[in-house]
Amino acid sequence: MSNRPLTSLLDQVAFPADLRKLERSQLRQLADELRAEMIDAVGSTGGHLGSGLGVVELTVAVHYVFDTPRDRLVWDVGHQAYPHKIITGRRDRIRTLRQGGGLSGFTRRSESEYDPFGAAHSSTSISAALGFAVAAKLKGEPGRGIAVIGDGAMSAGMAYEAMNNAEQAGNRLIVILNDNDMSIAPPVGGLSGYLARLVTSARFLGLRELARKFARKLPEPLHRAAKKTDEFARGMAMGGTLFEELGFYYVGPIDGHDLEQLVPVLENVRDAAEGPCLVHVVTQKGKGYAPAENSADKYHGVPKFDVVTGEKAKSAVGAPNYQDVFGDTLAKLAQTDPRICAITAAMPSGTGVDRFARAHPDRAFDVGIAEQHAVTFAAGLAAQGLRPFAAIYSTFLQRAFDQVVHDVAIQNLPVRFAIDRAGLVGADGATHAGSFDLTYLCTLPNMVVMAAADEAELVHMTYTAAEHDGGPIAFRYPRGSGTGAALPEVPQRLEIGRGRVVREGNKVAILSLGTRLAEAMKAADQLEARGLSTTVADMRFAKPLDTQLIEKLMRTHEVIVTVEEGSIGGLGAHVLTFASDEGLTDAGLKVRTMRLPDAFQDHDDPVRQYDAAGLNAAGIVDTVLKALRHNSAGVEEARA
Repeated sequence: MSNRPLTSLLDQVAFPADLRKLERSQLRQLADELRAEMIDAVGSTGGHLGSGLGVVELTVAVHYVFDTPRDRLVWDVGHQAYPHKIITGRRDRIRTLRQGGGLSGFTRRSESEYDPFGAAHSSTSISAALGFAVAAKLKGEPGRGIAVIGDGAMSAGMAYEAMNNAEQAGNRLIVILNDNDMSIAPPVGGLSGYLARLVTSARFLGLRELARKFARKLPEPLHRAAKKTDEFARGMAMGGTLFEELGFYYVGPIDGHDLEQLVPVLENVRDAAEGPCLVHVVTQKGKGYAPAENSADKYHGVPKFDVVTGEKAKSAVGAPNYQDVFGDTLAKLAQTDPRICAITAAMPSGTGVDRFARAHPDRAFDVGIAEQHAVTFAAGLAAQGLRPFAAIYSTFLQRAFDQVVHDVAIQNLPVRFAIDRAGLVGADGATHAGSFDLTYLCTLPNMVVMAAADEAELVHMTYTAAEHDGGPIAFRYPRGSGTGAALPEVPQRLEIGRGRVVREGNKVAILSLGTRLAEAMKAADQLEARGLSTTVADMRFAKPLDTQLIEKLMRTHEVIVTVEEGSIGGLGAHVLTFASDEGLTDAGLKVRTMRLPDAFQDHDDPVRQYDAAGLNAAGIVDTVLKALRHNSAGVEEARA
C-alpha cells in the first residue's frame, strides 16, 4: 500500500493547459495537493524544500493566469521551482531530483519548454525575462517575459541593472518579487490585497496615465509637484517609490498564499496597457509544513527526511567538513590576531564563516548576494592593513573576476580567498561545480594559489594565508567531509611555492594538486604491483610552481602525470609551459595532464562524477600505461 498523499485533483493536471481548465474555486485544493506532493518527493530525494513550499500558490496562480510556455516564465536561482516542475509534465520524474540521470534541482532549458532559461546562480531572472520580452516585441510575436525573483536576490546589483533598462519592454515585462524574509516590507492584511486589486484595475491605470499626461503639460514646477504628490501617495500606501523610480508600475505587497488576491491581481497586471510592472508578494518559506515553517534556515536545503516527523536522515559520524575546519581554524587564529576578519556573500554556514562570527561578531561580514562588492570591500580592508578572508564558493567567485583582477591583483593587495566547493560538487551539478578557479586565478600576476589535499593541509594553508602579506593568496578545498587526517595542534606556515614528496620512486612521477592525492596514492600502489616504481608529490601550490621539484622529477623519471580537480589551463598547463621553456621534454620525457573534461558535467554523486572524468586511481594507472606504450615518436608500441 502506498503512503503517498492523495492527489485526486493534481492527478488531472499534467501541464498548465490542464490547470487553466479548472474552476477558480478548485485552485485552493490543487495548491494543497501540490504542496503535499512536493513534501513527499523531497522527503525521498533531499533537496531544496523551504523555498519551493513558499511559492506553491504563486506557482499555481502564475500558470493559471498566464499563457505559459508562450509567456516565458523565468525563476531566479531555480531552487524554488519544484512545484513548477510537477505541473509542467515532470511529475513522473520528480522523485529523481538531483540524482544521476534524473531531474535537475534547478530550471534547465534541455528539460522542458516550460524552462525557457536555465538558472542556479542568483539575480539573473530580470535580465533574461527582459530579453524574452524585447525579443517578442521585435519579432512581432505575442508573449511576455515574467521573472520571479526573491528578495535575497535583490541584494545583487545585476537585478537593478536589469530594472534600470526595463522600460524598453513596456507591458511585456512583469517582475514578481517573492519576499519571503520580509526584508523589504511586511504585508498589511486584507487591505493591502484590496488596494493591489484596485490599483491594477484597468480603470485606475487609465485614470493614472491620464493624470500623468495632463501633469506633463503643466509648467515645470507644477509638473514636479504633481509627480512628487503621486510618488508620496503611492509610497505611503505601498512603499514602491524605488521601483517606480526605476520605471516600474509597483503593486503590493500582497499575501502570496491567498489565491483570491493573487489571481485577480495577476490578471489585472496581465491585461494592463502600461508597464513594466512589479508585483510584490509576501510569502513564508516552508509554508504548510510545520518543521520547515519553524526552522526556515534548517529546511532550506535538506537531505532525505521523514515526512511525518520531519527528522532528517543522519549521515555517519566521520571526519569534519572542510568548511568547519576552515571556520574553526580562522576563529582560533583571530584570537591572537585582531587584524583577521571574514567576509561571506550570503553563505555564512556554507563557508564556515558562521563559526568565525560566533567568536568574533564584530569582524564577520555577510554582504548578501554581492560577490563583486565582497571582493572590493576585502581589498579596501587589506589596503588599511587588515587581514581579510573572502570566503566564497568557487562557482560564485566567477562573478567577481574583474574585481579580483582590477581591485586586488593589480594593486597587489593581500586579500585572502578561501575558495569553498572547489572541484565537482555532486547533486547541484554543472552550475555549482568549482571547475575554473585554478585556470582563471593562475593567469594573474601577483596571485598565489594553493589547494588542500586534506583537512590537515587546509589548517596549514589557512595559517599560511593569514601570515602572507605580500599580495593576494587563494586556497581551495572541496565540499563535504575530510579524509580523516589528524588536525595539527599547531599550524605550519608553508613555504610559498614549495610542494612535498609523499612517496619516492624512480620511473613514474604523479604530481597531484588537491584532494586527488588519495587516488594518486592508490594508483601508485597499483603501479608498483606492476613493477613500476612511482613517486607521488603533493604540489600544494598551483602558483607559483615548485619548479625545483618539477625539474628534479622530470630529469629522474620516464613518465610525469599531473592530476588536478579543475579544467584545462590549470596545474598541468603551467607544468607543461615550464617544461617547454626549460627544454625538459626535448629528450623524450612523457608528460600527461589529467584534469576535468572540456564539458559541463551533470549532477550525480561526486565519486561517480570523478570516475566519469577519469580522475581516479584506475584513470591514473591507465594514463601511465598508455604513456609507456608510446615511443618517442608518439606511436603506440605493441604489447609484448
